[in-house]
Amino acid sequence: MSLPLEGKVALVTGGGQGLGQGIAKRLSEAGGDIAVVDLMLQNAEKVAGDIRAMGRRAVAIQADVSKWDQVQRMVDQTIEKLGSLDIAVNNAGVISIKSVAELTEEDWDFVNDVNAKGVFLCCKAEQEPMKKQGWGRIINVASIAGKEGFPDLAHYCASKFAVVGFTISLAKELKRTGITVNAICPGIIGTQMWYGPNGLAEKWKNPGETMEASWKRHQDILIPQGEAQTPEDMGDLAVYFATSKHVTAQAINVDGGFTSH
Repeated sequence: MSLPLEGKVALVTGGGQGLGQGIAKRLSEAGGDIAVVDLMLQNAEKVAGDIRAMGRRAVAIQADVSKWDQVQRMVDQTIEKLGSLDIAVNNAGVISIKSVAELTEEDWDFVNDVNAKGVFLCCKAEQEPMKKQGWGRIINVASIAGKEGFPDLAHYCASKFAVVGFTISLAKELKRTGITVNAICPGIIGTQMWYGPNGLAEKWKNPGETMEASWKRHQDILIPQGEAQTPEDMGDLAVYFATSKHVTAQAINVDGGFTSH
């Protein structure tokens, strides 16, 4: 029996670690061949090697998604090395944790250049080969922070709100092209954002509380299911979007019930 993404080529930005790695591996398990894109080439090469060991084709590409020339090259290399571009997951993102009073113009530009401008540039480049073949799936990684505001994350929330609005708008532009455009909105995941040395669990811990206890308390309080989500959970939704013909202009939460809109 053939796999649902057999013969399809997927590009995953930020694919060398964290969410991107989980998404890339889920897409490969569903039969896809993968271009793993990351700013750190060695990270991309490791994930591509893991995917090849699973029996799929994979290449590693280095790119800064906030630079138009590098984004164009990323798309061209994917098609040159793997033969097409059918699915694009625009996952690359950055974060810093600061109050608005602490934020500098450079902090704002850094987060928004990667998270919002990067999605725009990637979608702009990716849609062209998809239009020519009359089929494509664009999947942007937003966040529940693209639907809710959080203290110390105003700049990050602004970037992710932008991704949600951009995704819905582009989906309606491409409505008759055979291309769908959707967004994944991850909830709480044990990445550097939450569980790193300067993460939210550390910043938002109570007096005398350890970071580990803060991390557990926030899961208990914020997630109705009581446990954090995983990169593989995001990969499951990516596979769903990639195989669904009539699902477009959606921003779907994978958050254990944290949000309801």
